[in-house]
Amino acid sequence: MGASGGGAAGEASAVSASSSRRVAARSFSNAAEIYETSRPGYPEAAVDWMIPTGASSVLDLGAGTGKLTSALVARGLDVLAIDPSAEMLSVLTRVVPEARTIVGEAEALPLRDGSVDLVTAAQAWHWVDPDRAGAEAARILAPGGRLSLVWNIRDERLDWLRRLGEIAGSERSYRDLGEDPVVSPHFGPFERARFEWSHLLTLEEVLDLVRSRSWYLTADEAGRERMIVGVSELVAASAVDGRVEMAYVTEVFRAHRR
Repeated sequence: MGASGGGAAGEASAVSASSSRRVAARSFSNAAEIYETSRPGYPEAAVDWMIPTGASSVLDLGAGTGKLTSALVARGLDVLAIDPSAEMLSVLTRVVPEARTIVGEAEALPLRDGSVDLVTAAQAWHWVDPDRAGAEAARILAPGGRLSLVWNIRDERLDWLRRLGEIAGSERSYRDLGEDPVVSPHFGPFERARFEWSHLLTLEEVLDLVRSRSWYLTADEAGRERMIVGVSELVAASAVDGRVEMAYVTEVFRAHRR
């Protein structure tokens, strides 16, 4: 009885976690424009590290408004961008007209077996079911193809960014899945690289970034107001000449299909 009850509780917890992920992920549909204007891209060196030599075709999972897609297209790759949000893809189509798009989810990819050289996911793998998405990525990759995952993570070694996380929520990332991203056994071990960088933002730019985050999008009105007031006070106390340093550690993982 005890074992059976624990199993049921575990299954219920997994279902609840999966449902919460879906709700949070789909909240971005209501913020497609602000997501595009406020979210940063990825360091050039990080993008280069993701791409295997000789790759020509890419599926960009959870492509959003095309923050990574644009960098892939700029490198001459044939990119299909997939996202569950038609609103996000509408912005992507405007920003990166060279990319093809399709509304869909990582757990059920509408592509034939072995049809792409590279599968990417930028700021997205923590929103999917990693077991099912990993199996699907392996299915559509050509033999020896690569899965590359990337996250921009605020560098909370800076005191003001640590405090920003306390007010507006810490970054969701691969860390929600454990030390390393979870994928299917169809992939070899992950290689990992880190790229540190920063840029300066005004108060309004920081607030727009907060407004694009799932913590804000899924909060009630009172919660949103608390975030805006708290962040405004924090930036006012931390800014130099009206700007604050937004520092990131870009974490990249890559693995080859077995």
